[in-house]
Amino acid sequence: MSESRPRVVLASRLFEPEVSAGAFRLGALARALASSEAEVTVVTTQAPPALRRPFDIAGVEISRWPVLRDAGGNVRGYIQYLSFDAPLALRLLGRRVDALIAESPPTTGVVSAVVAWMKRVPLVYYAADVWTDGVISMGAPRPVVAVMRLLERATLRSASRILSVSSEVTGRLVALGADPQRIVEVGNGIDTDVFSPDVAPAAPEERYFAYTGTMSEWQRPDVFVRAFARIADEYPDVRLRFFGQGALRDELERLAAELLPGRVEFGGVVPPAEAAGWIRGAVGALVSITPGVGYDFARPTKTYAAAACGTPVLFAGARTGGELVREAGLGEAVAFTPEAVADAMRRLLADHDSGQSETLRSTRAAWVRENVSLAAAGRRAADAVLETVADRARRRLNPHR
Repeated sequence: MSESRPRVVLASRLFEPEVSAGAFRLGALARALASSEAEVTVVTTQAPPALRRPFDIAGVEISRWPVLRDAGGNVRGYIQYLSFDAPLALRLLGRRVDALIAESPPTTGVVSAVVAWMKRVPLVYYAADVWTDGVISMGAPRPVVAVMRLLERATLRSASRILSVSSEVTGRLVALGADPQRIVEVGNGIDTDVFSPDVAPAAPEERYFAYTGTMSEWQRPDVFVRAFARIADEYPDVRLRFFGQGALRDELERLAAELLPGRVEFGGVVPPAEAAGWIRGAVGALVSITPGVGYDFARPTKTYAAAACGTPVLFAGARTGGELVREAGLGEAVAFTPEAVADAMRRLLADHDSGQSETLRSTRAAWVRENVSLAAAGRRAADAVLETVADRARRRLNPHR
């Protein structure tokens, strides 16, 4: 380790300015490390064309590399992962480093673990979820599940420190074989400078529900389209607005054209500040987790983004996400059915028109600032990384302790 500044390299297929919970989370970690005087390098991919603009973080070197993306612009799929992981080893080997940080998928974790072993430095694995659960939920063949489980276990066992975003994720990691003594729960959160009740509403004259982020099998946001179709005639001025991308976007567009022609808008991927404006002006922010597909423990970051803007959440799906909304008073949490969602939409429209939603806006935003600040989560993660570096340095100085 350098005498004054630890050298930390973060390897991830996603990073800002891409719009995803993972990119925001890692951006917060990089900023916190840089503010602690660490030398920080992010080894990542070129952003998709729509987001390819000058971007930097003070004190952080960002190394980008071309990567294959699917038709929706995602780095998702075995070939896409390989296009990042294959050159990753060479990109990492040429760097002086005191600690490596890797995020999912586990293929990236394994490559990083091998490099960390070769360089005799600690690996910190940032576990926002359990990748094997996701592979199972997608109906992958048993041999694929077995390979991914093997890789994920190997990564967890190789890591000197594992960063978990919640107690639920920690439980799944331990079940997969992670040493609980190596796990640090750092939490998750949202950037309350970007997502705030002070943001100007994007379309203050409209009434609409907004969905932002990934549209995949884990969310099945078609439940919102089907629900809205049940009430659309009652509210001829109300619209649905979707922002983001994902494997199900084309399917959603076809369904919307069939059930609700002209009533559903797809705005594509937008920068966080623009997304905040659309969320701020919405009657309700739509969030879902498909029950029973392996992500019942998830607490979607979309919930935090909506509440940070003071906008009520309409959550449909798995138990943990629903409990969060109910216990914190962030909006409606209902069953994953079009009927239940449609009834919740009616209630939120009534609250919007009566002024009740506006009355509660500051309360929701205050809960986010006090409980799920992304900067605080990034600070906790950075502290865990720097403590790992310090532990390794102490062991080198006193190898017999």
